[in-house]
Amino acid sequence: MEQATTTLTPVPPYDFDRTANHITYFRGYCGADRFHDDTFRRLLDLGDHVCLARVYSRGTIDSPELELEITGTSVNDAILSRARDRIADILGIHQDLAPFYRMAREDPVLKGLAVNQRGLHIPQAASLWEALVFAIIGQQVNAGLAHMLRTLFVETYGASLTASADTYHAFPQPEAILEAGEAGLRAIKLGTKKSRFIVDVAADTTSGALSLTHLAALSDEEVIASLTGMRGVGPWTAQWVLLRCLNRPDVFPQGDLALRRSLGMLLGRDAPLSPEEALAYSRRWSPHRSCVTAYIFAASRSVRQPGRR
Repeated sequence: MEQATTTLTPVPPYDFDRTANHITYFRGYCGADRFHDDTFRRLLDLGDHVCLARVYSRGTIDSPELELEITGTSVNDAILSRARDRIADILGIHQDLAPFYRMAREDPVLKGLAVNQRGLHIPQAASLWEALVFAIIGQQVNAGLAHMLRTLFVETYGASLTASADTYHAFPQPEAILEAGEAGLRAIKLGTKKSRFIVDVAADTTSGALSLTHLAALSDEEVIASLTGMRGVGPWTAQWVLLRCLNRPDVFPQGDLALRRSLGMLLGRDAPLSPEEALAYSRRWSPHRSCVTAYIFAASRSVRQPGRR
C-alpha cells in the first residue's frame, strides 16, 4: 500500500467533530462513512482507483486545519488531488457560515442553535447518484431502519479495501446495481418499489440522462421539477438533493415530519407543525434555510445520542 498526505483549510468557524458526526447521523458510521477516534474515514471509489481517506483535525474551530491521508495500491499526485477535492466537498469545508450567523444572532429561535452548534458545516453527498439513492432508501421509514438499509446497501455492493486489519466499503457504482438488478436489492431487504426506483436511477446515471452538471445550472424550482419527473422521486427527495448534493443555501424540506416536529418543539408547541405552517414560518429565515435545517437536525440528533457531541 502507498500513502500520501495533504492539508485542507476549511472556512472558519469549522467544527470538525460536529460536521463528521452529522455525516454519520451521530451513530459513528453510516454507509461508506465512519467517524470514531477523532478520525473521519471513507473509502473513495474514483472510478479507476479505490483509496481510503482518513481525515484528522489539526486546528481549532476558529483556525481550522485538517490533515488528509490517502492510502491505496497506487497513490500519485493526480489521485491525491481528486481525493482531496472529493473529501473537501463531502466535509463542506468551503461553505461560508458568516451570513447565517449574522441572521441567527438577531433571531430568538435560532440564536441558541447557532451558539450550540457553532462550526457545523453542511456535509455533501459524494455524487448525485449517492444523494438520490440515500434519499430513496430513507423515504417513509424511521431513521434506524434507513441507517441499516443504507449500510447494508454499501457493504453488499460497494468495492472494498482492507487496511490495518479493517475492511472498508465504498459507495457502490451504478453499474454494480444494474448488474444486481431489482432482485439483488430485494435480497438486502429493500422493498419492490424502492428497488425499482434505484435501478432506474442507476440506468439514468450510466446513460448520462441524469447529470449533476445539468442540474447545477438550474434554479431550485427547476431542479425539483426535473427530479420529480422521475419515478420514485417526490418533492422531499428532490429537496434533500438540493440541500445535500447541490449545496443550495435556501432549502427547507417542509414535508419532513422530523423537521416539523423539532421546529414545533423549538416554538413551544405540543405537536409538529403542518407542512404549510412550517414553510410559512421558515420564510423569515430565507435565504439561509439550509443552515437552519441542518442545525435543527444536528441539535435533535445530538440530544438523542448523549454519548456523542
